[in-house]
Amino acid sequence: MKRHPVLAVAFIVVAGLLPVSVQADPNAAPTQNRTLSGDDLTIIGERIRQTGAQLRADLKEARARLEAQKTHEAEERARKAEQAMREKRAQEAREAQAREAAARAAQAEKERREADRVRKDPAEKARRDKQAALLAQSAQKDEAARRAEAKRKAAEALRQARESTGARAFD
Repeated sequence: MKRHPVLAVAFIVVAGLLPVSVQADPNAAPTQNRTLSGDDLTIIGERIRQTGAQLRADLKEARARLEAQKTHEAEERARKAEQAMREKRAQEAREAQAREAAARAAQAEKERREADRVRKDPAEKARRDKQAALLAQSAQKDEAARRAEAKRKAAEALRQARESTGARAFD
């Protein structure tokens, strides 16, 4: 078991505070010495053991309180961090909603202006419709031209294949 220096210091302090009856009697003759009996030493030893046990118990209790305090502080920090995270997410959600609302408002304004412009300018609408029809017609002509070109290339490839292998290969 690891001995702590705090215990040793506490033991020395407590031992120094205990009343010790070994001190010389000031009225006694210089040749007279007082000695402690076995019972006195047993009582003193028991008292020291009790004090040591109490110090160990107090130290154990102080450690438990410290650990409880650390745990409580860690829980409090975690709770505050979670609260801050929730507030941050809520703020981000509010900002995202505000951005979406602004985008919808801008889109609605753009559509309203376009509708106003179209309503005010029927000639513009007719021009756009005509342009769309021309684009569709042009796309159809381009598709027809691509198909005709593909047929011509296929026929040419077939003709070249017949010439190179002879007409019998395809009959």
